[in-house]
Amino acid sequence: MAEKIAVENVNVPGQITNVDAGKYQAMHDAMMRVISDAPMTANEIKEAAKAHLPDDLFPGGATSGWWAKTVQLDLEAKGKLTRHATKPLRWSKA
Repeated sequence: MAEKIAVENVNVPGQITNVDAGKYQAMHDAMMRVISDAPMTANEIKEAAKAHLPDDLFPGGATSGWWAKTVQLDLEAKGKLTRHATKPLRWSKA
């Protein structure tokens, strides 16, 4: 059984979901490498992070969109990402 990690969702305070720890950590590390102080869209973050994902967990970038959103919502809930009131929405490191 794969190790799990608890994640939060900024849109649903108090809700905790357990997800695959290996995939979470891989996406977290990839996103933190590419997100800067300059605001980026969700698609820019996801596409830039793909280059830093291990192929054994994300073959050809498979499921990376879902994982990018999961990590983004968790990092927002933990105060590590800032959501900017732009259209389209953009995020930067807090």
